[in-house]
Amino acid sequence: MSRDFNAPPVVFPSGGGATAANQRRPPSSAMAPQFQPPRPANSVSGASNPALPFMSFDMSAAAASTSTAPPPSLFSSSTIPTSSFEDEPPLLEELGINTRQIWRKTVSILNPIRVNSNLHEDGDLSGPFIFLMAFGLFQLLAGKFHFGIILGWVTVAAMFLYFVFNMLLGRNGNLDLYRCFSLVGYCMLPMVMFSAISLFVPRGGFVMFGLGLFFVLWSTRVCTRLLAEIASCGDEHRGLVAYACWLVFCLFSLLVIF
Repeated sequence: MSRDFNAPPVVFPSGGGATAANQRRPPSSAMAPQFQPPRPANSVSGASNPALPFMSFDMSAAAASTSTAPPPSLFSSSTIPTSSFEDEPPLLEELGINTRQIWRKTVSILNPIRVNSNLHEDGDLSGPFIFLMAFGLFQLLAGKFHFGIILGWVTVAAMFLYFVFNMLLGRNGNLDLYRCFSLVGYCMLPMVMFSAISLFVPRGGFVMFGLGLFFVLWSTRVCTRLLAEIASCGDEHRGLVAYACWLVFCLFSLLVIF
């Protein structure tokens, strides 16, 4: 059983394909992007809209201003400091290292009979550090690597003398640990000389022991006198302080001998 459907007739234009293509092409106004807002009519005439702020930029004026302005220079007079290097203090002075004071203290240690204790009132660690490094260097030339041992023994020795001295004087003791480190370090100068001389002396002989005894007495006398005069302990405790200093410097002499 068949059913008939009524379909509208299809009519082809007689003008050709070009005409059909022209008829299907949308107008040029329809190709414009839809996101652009319509331009107001008063903007064409030059009138400003009070509701919308408008800023105008003159590109020619901006280009002219940038072309005439000089480029910034890193070496202008405003960036270069006016003060010269001659006005600045030396580097050692900024670090708190007084070479003249170190030299005076060293010369005072070299004279065990006359020791100027006033020079050692202000303690410093620059001179003792130089002496300890020199002592370790001479030991290294002798084939002994004792840098850590030397620094550790000096630290323990300074703390030992500080403890003994303040136990003897009690509340009257005015020796601080910093000055005690400084005094022990400067009194190591005879031990440094002994370590340097031992490089040219045969080991195990009486000459080595005799030199060791001489330099130990030198260091003990200087250290005892400085501790007694700086801390004002008097003569009643000088023997005990000398015995403690003797023990300390005997250890360093044995380090050189053996």
